[in-house]
Amino acid sequence: MKKLIATKNLSTEEWLRYRRLGIGGSDASTILGINPYNSILRLWEDKTGRYPVEEVENESMHFGHVMEPVIRKEFERRTGYRVRRSNFILQSTAYPFMLADVDGITRDGEGNLCVWEAKTASEYKRAVWEKGVPEEYIAQVQHYLAVTGYQKAYICAIVGGNSFYCHEIRRDEEYISELIEAEKVFWECVLTGIPPKPDGAAATSVYLGEKYEEGKKSEILLPGEAEQLVETYGELNESIRHLKIQKEEVTNRLKAMLGENEKGRTENHIVSWTTIVKRTTDVDKVKEHLGDAYEDCLKESRYRKFSVA
Repeated sequence: MKKLIATKNLSTEEWLRYRRLGIGGSDASTILGINPYNSILRLWEDKTGRYPVEEVENESMHFGHVMEPVIRKEFERRTGYRVRRSNFILQSTAYPFMLADVDGITRDGEGNLCVWEAKTASEYKRAVWEKGVPEEYIAQVQHYLAVTGYQKAYICAIVGGNSFYCHEIRRDEEYISELIEAEKVFWECVLTGIPPKPDGAAATSVYLGEKYEEGKKSEILLPGEAEQLVETYGELNESIRHLKIQKEEVTNRLKAMLGENEKGRTENHIVSWTTIVKRTTDVDKVKEHLGDAYEDCLKESRYRKFSVA
């Protein structure tokens, strides 16, 4: 790797412009289709400069920056390993489109250089952090290990504001190899200006729904590849239908075994069939009570329904 640019006195706008010169660690999960918040199509638009450079910082990102020194000090207290800030955007010499702006660098007990990353997470993510590291952060860290050449990383998180988790991630050559290939394909799309193919990520569905929110009453002739996609769509629907039937059969057999009991135990699992009380609005009664005022209480929402015939 080499140092591309010092970040210590870099303005936010300049930092964002340098990020467009390559693929950063936070981009890796988007390219792999596992980022719940960003689409590969949206990322392509960003890297190709299709809208002005701007920093959109929400509260989660803000407090992530605020808490980073706290997380660093706690890591140092618990491990005895000192963390120093990188203060540079790093660039891979083997793959110049791969960039890394790491939170810090530390050394393990054997003196080996390691990547250090800090995260904050809400309470509902506690179970994930107790088991390990969210997959989008694994992609980020493996990207950093690919750029730096280091063999290990430490990723630390404060979850729910009161719990500290620290996980060690070792370099995974197979994962890195697949990641580099995916990033190569994406970066070629950036260089050629040809958008990548939409993937199956939920974030891509959201992106397309927002970008083409309002449909036009028009009809077009789709490109030739659409015919195969339609055939595949039908085959997948049929497979899903059969799988749903199989799943319901297994479910019903287990329900029959449980009978009136809400829980059952196997050697490795607990099966639950619990009673849930749900309160819903009786629309007919609401109409009866409100009369004409009922229409004033309605809220309109719009969406585009997709179907294949």
